[in-house]
Amino acid sequence: MIRVMLAEDQKMLLGALTALLELEDEIAVVGKAANGEEALRMARELQPDICVMDIEMPGLSGLDVAEQLKGSGIKVIILTTFARPGYFERAVKAGVQGYLLKDSPSEELAEAIRSVAAGKKKCSPTSWWNSPTMTKIR
Repeated sequence: MIRVMLAEDQKMLLGALTALLELEDEIAVVGKAANGEEALRMARELQPDICVMDIEMPGLSGLDVAEQLKGSGIKVIILTTFARPGYFERAVKAGVQGYLLKDSPSEELAEAIRSVAAGKKKCSPTSWWNSPTMTKIR
C-alpha cells in the first residue's frame, strides 16, 4: 500500500483529489493539509511514502515544504496550475520526484504516485525533465 498525504488549499480540489485516489486499491490517503505549515507538520508526523502538494499555499509553499523534507525519505510530487520553468527548476533543486500540471488527465495522478513510489521521476510536461538545463541541476 502506498501511503499518500495531500496538501491543497482549495477545499473542493482537496476533496476531489481524495475521492479520486480512494478509488485506487494500492493507494491510501493518510492525511490532508490545507496549508504549508500544516503539510510540513503532518508529513513529519505521519511519515507518508509520498506527499502530493500544491505549489502555492498560504504560509509555506509546496516548494518550501519540499525543501524542508529533502533527505527525509518522503517523496514529493508537486501539483500546480503554474507551468513556469522557474518553479520547475526550484522543484528539481528541492529534490521533488514529480511535477504535474493540474490540467493533466485525472488518471495521471495515480500513475505518477505509482511511478514515484517505484523510484521513477514523473513530470508533465516531460520535455522539462529531460532538458539539458535540468540534467545539469539534477
